[in-house]
Amino acid sequence: MSEERHEIRLSVNGASYELSIPARRLLSDALRHDLGLTGTHVGCEHGVCGACTVLLDGQPVRACLLFAVSVQGQEITTVEGLTKPDGSLGNVQQAFAECHGLQCGFCTPGFLTTITAGLRDNPTPTHEECREMVAGNLCRCTGYQNIVKAVERAAELGSEGDA
Repeated sequence: MSEERHEIRLSVNGASYELSIPARRLLSDALRHDLGLTGTHVGCEHGVCGACTVLLDGQPVRACLLFAVSVQGQEITTVEGLTKPDGSLGNVQQAFAECHGLQCGFCTPGFLTTITAGLRDNPTPTHEECREMVAGNLCRCTGYQNIVKAVERAAELGSEGDA
């Protein structure tokens, strides 16, 4: 018996995609397997680790907890969509590179999307606010010090761009 499929249109990183998918297809699976956007990583599959975090209408969400059919009509931004229009690294990506904010890199896409939204909402965070900004994402390698430094550096880069 074949599973009923649903025709949906997803808006991802400014592009529109038409998909025919089962109702129970997770957004993380649709991004990775149907669209080939493999930057969204799936870690715990329970919404705890944050590796699958994407932006939905600008807000960070766990893609492993959402059905793809439920986000039709909303704008999805994955880690692939965080670069500048000219293809160069965005401020958060640049800060991660400068501050060595990653080791194995598995958790990095979730951090990058989470921090991008966090800095949009609070462009000049204190050190403690930087720590709180990343508290919902798990990393098994870095110890978080350089990730927090990267948040602070990204805030600096953002304010330099405003000058």
